Amino acid sequence: MRLARSSTIAALTLALPLGLAACGGSGSASTGSSSSTSSTSASSMPSTSTTTAAMSDTPFGAGCAAVPKDGKGSFSGMATDPVASAASNNPVLSQLVGAVKAAGLVSTLNSAKDITVFAPTNSAFAALPKATLNAAMKDPKGLLTKVLTNHVVAGRLTPAQLAGDHKTLAGTTITVTGSGEAFKVGQANVVCGNVQTANATVYIIDSVLLPK
Repeated sequence: MRLARSSTIAALTLALPLGLAACGGSGSASTGSSSSTSSTSASSMPSTSTTTAAMSDTPFGAGCAAVPKDGKGSFSGMATDPVASAASNNPVLSQLVGAVKAAGLVSTLNSAKDITVFAPTNSAFAALPKATLNAAMKDPKGLLTKVLTNHVVAGRLTPAQLAGDHKTLAGTTITVTGSGEAFKVGQANVVCGNVQTANATVYIIDSVLLPK
C-alpha cells in the first residue's frame, strides 16, 4: 500500500505541470492573444473608479477586509511567496490549506508557473454537507484532489480576462460571469479578487466549486 501511494503522489506531481501546459491557452496573461483581448476590453470599458481598481494590481472586494493588514498573511506578504505557502499564512484560507496538505499538493502548487487559483474561504468549507467533506477527506488522492484541482486554471487571469469559460486542471470547465469588481464563479461569489502571490493570481470565493 505504501508503494502504491508513493506512485500515486509521484503521478500527481508530474500530471499537474503537464495539465498546466495543456491548458496554457486558457486565458494566460502571458500570451499575445490574451494581451490583445485585455487591451481591447480595457479600451471599451467605462473609465470608472470601480473599473480602474479592478484593472490594477490592487485586490478588490468586501472580503479583502478580513485579510491581515501586515505580516506574511497580508497582501504584500503573500506576494512574496508561492501560492500554497502564501495561503498558509492567511487565516481566511486555513481550511483550504489543510485540504491541500492532505492531498499532497503543496509542493506541486508552489512549483507551478503562472496559475490562477479560486480559493474558498473557511466559511465556504463549513457550508459543505458534512458527508461530502468527509468523503473527500477520506479519499485525498482521488476525490479531494479532483475537487482542489477544479479550482486551478493555467495562466494568471487579470480581472479583465476573468469573465468566460476556463478549463481547470481537473479537466472540467468553470464559467465566470461579471465585470468590474463583481464576479461569480458558477454560483460562488468572488469576495476578494486579484490577490497576487509569487506564482499565482488568487480570487477568494465564498463557495467550494464541486466538480459534477
